[in-house]
Amino acid sequence: MDFDFSQEQRQLKDEARRFLGARCSLSLVRATLGQEDAERHASRALYKEIAELGWCGTAIPEASGGLGLGYVELCAIAEELGRALAPVPFASSIYFFAEGVMAAGSAEQRTRLLPRLARGEIVGCLAAAEGSGAHQHRGVRCQVRAGRLNGIKIPVIDGDAADLALVLAAEERGPSLFLADLTDPGVQRTALQSLDPSRGVARLSFSDVPVELVGGAGEGGALVERICNRAAVSIAFEQLGGADRSLELARDYALERRTFGRPIGSYQAIKHRLADMYVKNELARSIAYYAAWALASAATELPRAAAMARVAASDAFGFASRESIQIHGGVGVTWEASPHLFFRRAHHLSLVCGASDGWAERLAADLCESTSAPCIGTEIA
Repeated sequence: MDFDFSQEQRQLKDEARRFLGARCSLSLVRATLGQEDAERHASRALYKEIAELGWCGTAIPEASGGLGLGYVELCAIAEELGRALAPVPFASSIYFFAEGVMAAGSAEQRTRLLPRLARGEIVGCLAAAEGSGAHQHRGVRCQVRAGRLNGIKIPVIDGDAADLALVLAAEERGPSLFLADLTDPGVQRTALQSLDPSRGVARLSFSDVPVELVGGAGEGGALVERICNRAAVSIAFEQLGGADRSLELARDYALERRTFGRPIGSYQAIKHRLADMYVKNELARSIAYYAAWALASAATELPRAAAMARVAASDAFGFASRESIQIHGGVGVTWEASPHLFFRRAHHLSLVCGASDGWAERLAADLCESTSAPCIGTEIA
């Protein structure tokens, strides 16, 4: 079985790389750090151009205003967005919000929202977390009574830029998913400081905000789980793109920087570091391709494949970004150098839709359930 991209998918990927190389340089990413107005302007302008290329509608059906290409094509684009560190709300709007609408939205909601998402006219996000740790579907404190939402969600990725949100909240029949308009006067947004300011993070407070149900009542936990499983695959490809770029930066610097009359890349210690980065990246790539196949074919293995991809890609990007700083030496931690940009994004992506430790635990539990052998920490009857 061939898990590699097809010729058409590679052409799409190459076009995405050329566009982002021309429109999203690392200097643009650096300019967004710590400058809220600059960040919003750069993000909105770049996101508008991305939408005009049709990327937002890659996995949205043609009947709903999208291109209907598929999830493998979306993963190809995600890899290039991660490679460029694009400071846009693409992940929140497409991997999470659009996925939630396609999975559980009513016919009216899909007709109303999906074409506008595909055209980039609106930005969406998922508001499920209420503090640190993995998404907890039990004990959700946000409440919906008589169609009105009250409570706090924190942290919400791109919550400062989104127009709409899918909010996990409790109601009489259990945790459910609701659509909320973030421009409502009852919504208060508070921007939060984070290691990667090129991607906004916010605290959302809701006070008697009118909402509408998405999916069945009491099905919110299962829906968030499904959305995260599917989004995790695209996030893994973003991490893969960032890891590859980190390796390239380290390699180029190792060939350029000279000590004692020799490029530092000629020293065995540097070669070993580069080789270790390459091995982790290629391992993550193989697993990510498998997860992309599972996502595109709606395979039953998707939850396990998504967890595998999430763990491997988080490990690869985190390792590559740290090693790139080390290979750059003292200059690697300076503002003018680029490695810190990838280090920031690696930490940001490692926490999106749950930390990699949580995904590793889910993977271990899934493997235990699928085998008859007892797992470490379990009792033998």
